[in-house]
Amino acid sequence: MGYTLAVIGCGTMGIAVLSGVLASLDATLSQSAAAKWESHTPGTTTPTLLPTDDSLPSRFVATVSRQESAKRLRSLFFSLGGLGPSVEILVGGNVKAVEEADVVLLCCKPQLAEAILSEPGLKEALHGKLLISILAGVTIAQLTNMVGAGTSVVRAMPNTPCKIREGMTVVSNLPSSDSLELDRERILKIFSSIGRCRFLDEKHFDACTALSGSGPAFACIFLEAMADGGVMMGLPRAEALELAAQTLQGAARMTLGGGTHPAQLKDAVTTPGGCTIAGLLALEDGRVRSTIARAIQIATERASELGQPAKK
Repeated sequence: MGYTLAVIGCGTMGIAVLSGVLASLDATLSQSAAAKWESHTPGTTTPTLLPTDDSLPSRFVATVSRQESAKRLRSLFFSLGGLGPSVEILVGGNVKAVEEADVVLLCCKPQLAEAILSEPGLKEALHGKLLISILAGVTIAQLTNMVGAGTSVVRAMPNTPCKIREGMTVVSNLPSSDSLELDRERILKIFSSIGRCRFLDEKHFDACTALSGSGPAFACIFLEAMADGGVMMGLPRAEALELAAQTLQGAARMTLGGGTHPAQLKDAVTTPGGCTIAGLLALEDGRVRSTIARAIQIATERASELGQPAKK
């Protein structure tokens, strides 16, 4: 039982996803999973079944294009312990990996998608299987045109906090098929193992790319600025950064875990004539809200251009 999961183009994000899945399965097998602070999206709990269940992977294959990358991956997965050493690493073996897989996770760079999916024999190997693409800007229509209608194609957009199993992944709604329920369960168990998972229409993906994909970079700008302010007022750099990071983490947890709206959190710490309202007015003077919102808008527009043919 169980199924084979192939990760094609196993780079940074492929490693993050695969490592999260392995860690989740290892925790399940050892029955020593630590409780996470947040509640997953309803219906997307961390896997609790043994990998004999057909909705959980029991074999893992990852492909890379260079021997140096293969050596690095073998060392990395071996160091994870548990199921890590069982990951099979293939160099230039995309077709072989797909032939032996039930679910294929496409993690290459967007501009390499067509070259990889057009490899001789790969289209045939994908027939009747589930292809999950994490490529920014490459649409389901484009992918289906490359692999043929016989392959179930969905898009997923995880972000970098997946590396520490605190990610946010958005998955496109699945096409109708006889395997719809099984495919959905497999997808949920893959991405719930590395954070939260939410299904949305593909039309929202560019905005999701900007908000959750680019969002960590935007959040780090705000985090760094808060720490700089603390340093300016005399705090040591290390302590200022710790205070700022824990403060943002705490606010996020209150929103996700307690269902508290950010405006409620803001108002709760804003007393008449106090320091918080003075600081908030300074932020409003700097048009922080509109600047951040515009950053999401501009990043969304840029995301829509990724993976598209270059204009001549």
